[in-house]
Amino acid sequence: MSTAPAQQSALMTAEQLFELPDDGMRHELVEGVLHTVAPAGAEHGWVGARLLVRIGAFLDTRDLGAVFTAETGFRLRRDPDTVRAPDVAFVRADRVAEARVPGFPSLAPDLVAEVVSPNDRASEVVGKALAWLDAGVSAVWVVDPENRTVTVYRHDGVRVLRGSDTLQDEEVLPGFTLPLGELWS
Repeated sequence: MSTAPAQQSALMTAEQLFELPDDGMRHELVEGVLHTVAPAGAEHGWVGARLLVRIGAFLDTRDLGAVFTAETGFRLRRDPDTVRAPDVAFVRADRVAEARVPGFPSLAPDLVAEVVSPNDRASEVVGKALAWLDAGVSAVWVVDPENRTVTVYRHDGVRVLRGSDTLQDEEVLPGFTLPLGELWS
């Protein structure tokens, strides 16, 4: 999840970001400034994949929406452009057509999950969660494999789940439940 600004002289657009040649790295655009996202470690990828698979399996039998992987960028702001790529994103069924476009969809997902990496600073993680909410995301799940917690950010507050707690969100993903222990094992 950690990002570093790249060297550039002028602000970049979402279209320019989309046309960048594949260099094996993930990039995001924050107010027109290109940021390179450091590759994730194995634990980060494993936990992110488990969450993606669990949400995907839940959605397979329901017409609630679609789940998107970490490679999917969402244009959250224009002029200057901001394009972010969460580790996992969910878009409700009534908005999926808007999200399944060539390039970066100009919408905020309904739910975002960000998996914390060991080198992430706490202030950076909180700032990114709040930026997602500011962009219009209904809920942000910050998944911390090291501390085995999930911090749920919503417009009405923050809640930390741990131990035998169950991850769920009846507003965004009605019926979805995931006991935290199943996320780590």
